Order: sequence, then structure tokens, then C-alpha cells
Amino acid sequence: MNRSTHAVTLEESVNRIPSDYSNASAYINRGSPQFMRVTLALFSAGLATFALLYCVQPILPVLSHEFGVSPASSSISLSISTGFLALGMLFTGPLSDALGRKSVMVTSLMLAAIFSLLSSTMTSWHGILLMRALTGLSLSGVAAVGMTYLSEEMNPAVVAFSMGLYISGNSIGGMSGRLLSGVITDYSSWRVAVAVIGCFALASAVMFWKILPDSRHFRPASLKPRSLAINFRLHWRDSGLPLLFAEGFLLMGSFVTLFNYIGYRLLAPPYSLSQAVVGLLSVVYLTGSWSSPKAGAMTAKYGRSPVLLVSTLVMLSGLLITLFSSVWLILPGMMLFTAGFFAAHSVASGWIGMRARRAKGQASSLYLFSYYLGSSVAGTLGGVFWHSFGWSGITVFISAMLLLSILVGSRLHNKKL
Repeated sequence: MNRSTHAVTLEESVNRIPSDYSNASAYINRGSPQFMRVTLALFSAGLATFALLYCVQPILPVLSHEFGVSPASSSISLSISTGFLALGMLFTGPLSDALGRKSVMVTSLMLAAIFSLLSSTMTSWHGILLMRALTGLSLSGVAAVGMTYLSEEMNPAVVAFSMGLYISGNSIGGMSGRLLSGVITDYSSWRVAVAVIGCFALASAVMFWKILPDSRHFRPASLKPRSLAINFRLHWRDSGLPLLFAEGFLLMGSFVTLFNYIGYRLLAPPYSLSQAVVGLLSVVYLTGSWSSPKAGAMTAKYGRSPVLLVSTLVMLSGLLITLFSSVWLILPGMMLFTAGFFAAHSVASGWIGMRARRAKGQASSLYLFSYYLGSSVAGTLGGVFWHSFGWSGITVFISAMLLLSILVGSRLHNKKL
């Protein structure tokens, strides 16, 4: 056998598709007991993951004051978590392809809860950043693998719907983390707030371990560098996956930037809202809990790219409304922006699992790597715009990213992918 023939054979064997993929009856169907267990388990895991990840966002001004750091430096406590989460996904996705989905997710969530608890005891800023980095690195094993588990185990006809439910858990988790940390910090301290959320995540990890069904369609893949390189190259040569990776970067970068700095705006005059009230504004995440499964269901009727484009336009509309000075207009603007984001993310993330024909764990990892890289880069860079130009600068910065996202979405639509 010559070298080129051997390469093709290896590529095909490493990336083979399970033979029963076309047999829908072999998968978990909507309404079955297994569907309820999967939904509850991944909903709770997503809730815990995003509560741990974003619990520091509403208390960034408190951290700025206590540790004597600037808003941009304070935002690093979130950006370092999402950055290490993105980095970890390059490894945890392929690791789950070799070791299995459930074991990687359970271990990751437990470690993240422990590191979060430890962060509440740190007395130095660098200690906080170290624990936040380890929390993000651990959470990569949940965020990267959850979508892959769904795309493998659910009936293909309900993958978009189940993905929407999973992401709604993410949105409620983000809301809960922000809400609890904001309110508890106002009445006690940020250390108590972070510890409470860490305990909740630990309990969620135990429940997740107990009720999530084991994988039935998982097929171990090789962890050999050559095999990983083949899969990596195939994903980037695909006509649609790189565009979806770019969407993840732009959408998440826009979302995190708005919520990183809206607190600074509302805590300052003329609003002078309390930390608890700013934390309560996280209830806008409930719009994401509605929009993400709704968007997943709408893709079956209208197609993925139209729903993605409309969702991004909704984000842009909500952002522009926040330019008004009235809180009673800022809040609806945040609600529209949040609903549009979770709908767009639901469509794009569900698209990855269906688009990637091989090594789905690695494909999901690459999407989420781009997604959280956008969070880290844009979330920190937004501090420069806030410091120099205030909320108008933030609006221009986010608008530019959303317009790029619409351009990328148009390319996906024109390619009819």
C-alpha cells in the first residue's frame, strides 16, 4: 500500500459514522423517559456551568473597588475564565471522543465547583485570577461535550429542539449566577455569593452523574496526533463550519461586552442603582430561555440561516434601544438583545452537530473555542471603548461585531448550507 492510499484509509477509519445513524428508532425520542432524564440532567449542568462562569459579572465594580483595579482589569476575572475555557475545549472535546461523554462532563463539573469554592477564600487579586482560570478550564469539559452528547443520542428530528432546551438551561444559569451574586453581595459579601453558587454547582454535578443516561452511540476515536490533525483539517476545509466558528466569536463577543459594562453604567449617576437591582436585571435572561427552544423549533419551518439572520437583527435592534437614557427603555433593549443572542446561538450550535459528519466532539470544541475566545477578547477590549467613549463607544463596538455577524450569516444563507 502506498503512502497516499494509507492516508485515505486512515482518514476514513478514524472518522467513520456509526452505522445506525439513519435508524431514528435507535435514538432517544421526545416524550420518552430517557428524553426527560437527558433534558433535566443537561439543563441542570448548563445552569450550573453558566452560574459558575458568569457569577462575577455583576460584581465587577465591587472587585474593582476591593482590589483597586480598573474596570478593564476587573473584567479579566471573567475573561480569564472564558479564555481558559476556550483553550480547554481544544483538548476536552477530543478527550471525550476517546474516553466517553458522561465521564468527562461529570469530572469537569465537580472540579469547577471545587475551584469556585476555593476562589471565595482568595485574598489576593492574582489568587482570584488563578482560581477563575482553573474554573474556566474545568468547565470546558461540560460546555464542549454537552452539545456532542445531544447530537449523538437524540433522534435527529428533535436535536434542534433539545439543543434549544439545553441552551435555555445555560441562559437561566447565567441569570441565576448574576442574580444571586448581585443580591447576596449587596446584603452580605461577594465571597459568600461565590461560595453559595459553588455549593449549588457541586450538588448539580452529583445529580447530573446520577440521572444522565450512559451513551449508547458513542464510538471511541483515536487520540493520536495524526488522527486529530486529520479531523482538524477536515473541519476547517468544510464550506460551512469555519463560518459558524466566526459566528460564535462575534455573537458571544457582543453579548459579553454588553453585560460586562452595563453594570458600570447603571451603578453610576444619574442612575445610581444598587448592586442588588443591577443583579436583578439578570432576569432578562429569561427571554433567552424562551427564545432558544423557539428558535430551534423554527429552524424546521424556515431553515437555519434565515432564523440566524433574524435573531442577529433582533440583537442589533435591542442594542440600539439601550442608547436611550431611560431605564424603562434600556431594560426592554436588554431583553431584545438577550432573546436574539440565545436564539442565534441555539441555531449556530445545533448546526455544528448536524454539519460535522465526523469527530463531532472536536467540531463542537472548535465552535466553542471561537465562542469563548470572542468572550475573552471582546469582553476585555470593550473596557477600552467604555473608558474612552462611555456607552456610545460600547454601542459602536458591539454594532460593528453584529454587522460582521450578519455578513457571515448572509454567506451561510447564500451557500444554502
